[in-house]
Amino acid sequence: MDFTNKIVLITGACSGIGKIMARKSLERGCKKLVIWDISEEGLSKTKEEFAKIGGEIFTYQIDLSNLDSIKIQAQRVRNDVGAVDVLINNAGIVVGKYFHEHTHDQVQKSMSVNTNALMHTTLEFLPGMMGNNSGAICNIASSAGLISNPRMSVYAASKWAVIGWGDSLRLEMNQLNKNISVTTIMPFFINTGMFDGVKSKLLPILEPEKTSEKIISAIETETKMLAMPLPYWFIRFSQGILPIPTFDWVMENVFGIYDTMKEFTGRK
Repeated sequence: MDFTNKIVLITGACSGIGKIMARKSLERGCKKLVIWDISEEGLSKTKEEFAKIGGEIFTYQIDLSNLDSIKIQAQRVRNDVGAVDVLINNAGIVVGKYFHEHTHDQVQKSMSVNTNALMHTTLEFLPGMMGNNSGAICNIASSAGLISNPRMSVYAASKWAVIGWGDSLRLEMNQLNKNISVTTIMPFFINTGMFDGVKSKLLPILEPEKTSEKIISAIETETKMLAMPLPYWFIRFSQGILPIPTFDWVMENVFGIYDTMKEFTGRK
């Protein structure tokens, strides 16, 4: 998918990799950039910051945990901007505590923002893509959707769901002979502030700029699944051939995955 002269919509695009991907979309020549974010201040600042890059920028304040908000803003986008060519479902939240320490509201909101919102948002714009027989959908999941981790149970659940749904959607588009690519991204921790306090024993914390570039490139090349830094096949292969106690030992003692969230503080 070439970004030139395309209409691109990115959720959670006022901070972290969402903001970087928004900039890169403009730099690649997208015609119209649609930014969805919960922060009105962030929307205003981001639009002002990117105004000179090129392309029109449309901002919409949205609560992705609220289905009515998604429906209303999606209709506004269709009326104001047109049919979306590239949809990047990026917005997400993390609580970062043992499951029994969660409140019901935290569970509900995590699943609403991290999983349900991606499906509802895609459902709003997919029919237009199917009508045009053209489009690209990119879902930002997480390596937590591949490897279970203490203090990330609800977050992991939300990302496992995204991976399963997103790849099923990819297969459906293939089966229906639709020229719509679906890319699932499964990154390790990214140094954006969202996971402040995490400690990694062996695997590097990912840098936002390089990670964002890899994601945009994956959309351009219609990559089906991208995990980083460990490749998707390596994780699945290891889970398939190793007994669970052995896999747990490797993840805990070699890679240090199971201790990464011990000092988690998150974005202030």
